[in-house]
Amino acid sequence: MKTVERLRASFDAGLTRPIEWRRAQLQALARMLRGHEAELASALARDLGKPYTEAYATEIGFTLAEVRHALAHLKRWMRPRRVGLPLALQPASARTSPQPQGVVLVIAPWNYPLQLLLVPLCGALAAGNCVVLKPSEMAPFTSALLATLLPRYLDGDAVAVVEGGAGTAEALLEQPFDHYFFTGSARTGRKVMEAAARGPAPVTLELGGKCPAIVHDGDLRAIARRIAHAKFTNAGQTCVAPDHVLVLREHAPELARQLRAAIIEFFGADPALGKDYGRIVNEHHHRRLAGALAEALEGGATLLTGGGHDVRRLHFEPAVLVDLPPDSSLAREEIFGPILPLVVVQDLDDALRRARSLPPPLASYVFTGQRAVSARVEAELRAGAIAVNACAVHLAAPGLPFGGVGPSGLGRYHGRHSFEAFSQLRPVFRKPLWPDTLRVAYPPHGGWSGRLLRWMLR
Repeated sequence: MKTVERLRASFDAGLTRPIEWRRAQLQALARMLRGHEAELASALARDLGKPYTEAYATEIGFTLAEVRHALAHLKRWMRPRRVGLPLALQPASARTSPQPQGVVLVIAPWNYPLQLLLVPLCGALAAGNCVVLKPSEMAPFTSALLATLLPRYLDGDAVAVVEGGAGTAEALLEQPFDHYFFTGSARTGRKVMEAAARGPAPVTLELGGKCPAIVHDGDLRAIARRIAHAKFTNAGQTCVAPDHVLVLREHAPELARQLRAAIIEFFGADPALGKDYGRIVNEHHHRRLAGALAEALEGGATLLTGGGHDVRRLHFEPAVLVDLPPDSSLAREEIFGPILPLVVVQDLDDALRRARSLPPPLASYVFTGQRAVSARVEAELRAGAIAVNACAVHLAAPGLPFGGVGPSGLGRYHGRHSFEAFSQLRPVFRKPLWPDTLRVAYPPHGGWSGRLLRWMLR
């Protein structure tokens, strides 16, 4: 592919290495986001029905904050770090020096089509790489707008946008890249790993999973509002949204009542008529959700609130249900939509056992005022992140790494972690030729040199 060859020639010529170039690209990216905020929000609304404020908070503003953070810390991130050395190697010095990896590929999903394309781009540019971007064809208006805007603001010799569907993605995966960054399904993630293995090249995978929220104790109104906000933002199409709630039996009725109240407070009695609720991305995913809800209800689940849907408008009302059949798709698969099952548990042991029965997710949440309870969740649950008394908002802390574990993902990014994900921390070791202290290791061994070597290596 000529695009990759062109970018590799730019990288080999050293175009992207100077800090001045990196700063200029990040500053241009920030100008693009600020200057075209309304157009970008409009594209997100056309693709996903995102309300303006939600689009800004979760996509445009989120990405701007990431860019500003990178600009503020770039010089420090690029600085080599000294490394201590053992006595046996003295006199000498050592450091790690962050080096760009080369030409990297970023493949973005449809649910946050701006943020999940441009935040990795920010890290790749800060690290001094050339970047090929593949936006999601399932968010066509955002994809087309970014394909138009990015070449106007960023260096075309270092950044390329390639639009297209699955065939385009497969063609890109045939190309040799120095890092593969993918956000999306586990099925496609395996294909990305196979492509990276041919290099071999490093890979970052941000996948998903069934993120549990354990409700143990606390103000149930506040808990319900935090869960409802995280779950129903972007109509539930968020990889770190609480997938299901494990609630102690004594709290279940009141939590259900407070969830109903929170949904009405946030979105109105009929969310379809409001301006603060998004829609499902396409008919395929709408039918998937409608079918999963119908299957659960036929299997004995009880719908507590919501669940109305209209495939013509791609509207799906926030739904809360209980008594979910354990063999239903809602119980087995990541829901990725505005359906929230409440799973009643006897105690914390029961909640932890149920959470551990599923593959490790991107995040696990617990609501409690008791340190001992949150400590047990931290110690006993395997997840990409643990959040106490909050859901999903940990992503907004640029100092925290974001990523999964096991089937929910591989690698970390955000803030400095993005810079390091797209860098090689290259060791640099220096030692003078005189005095030649290494002679104690030279053969023939024995005598004073052997005794000295053994002493130095103790």
